[in-house]
Amino acid sequence: MKKFIFILLIGIVFPQERTPADFWYGLEEAEKVSFVNGAYSATSAMKSHHQRQVKEQYLGNDNWVRPYFIDRYYEIIDEHISRNVEGHIDIISKAMDAFYSNSDNSNIPVMEAIRIVSMVQDEKGKKANLYLLKAQKKYD
Repeated sequence: MKKFIFILLIGIVFPQERTPADFWYGLEEAEKVSFVNGAYSATSAMKSHHQRQVKEQYLGNDNWVRPYFIDRYYEIIDEHISRNVEGHIDIISKAMDAFYSNSDNSNIPVMEAIRIVSMVQDEKGKKANLYLLKAQKKYD
């Protein structure tokens, strides 16, 4: 953990032309799994907190219908978390290694890469490929 904090501080003080792939490959396997676990936990906690807030705000209003943008927000959050890995976060970590082994993906931010990899794991390959092509074009 100290190594991770040190690397982060060095990156802030002495900015370099590091790609997200460089960041990913700079992590040890345990750090990669921890990173993905943290991303999954934060995403899940964010959705849960938002659901509670929406419920509390509209509790007792029988005429309230949840707007589309909230449903879409939850869909996007769910895309960042693979349901098919069933707690085996190392599968996502290894898939991220494979993802960044393609030089066309080296500039794609880690969270977007996690989203794409998670969608593939959940057998949403067409959608993942569309997101991948958009990300490759955007971060080229």
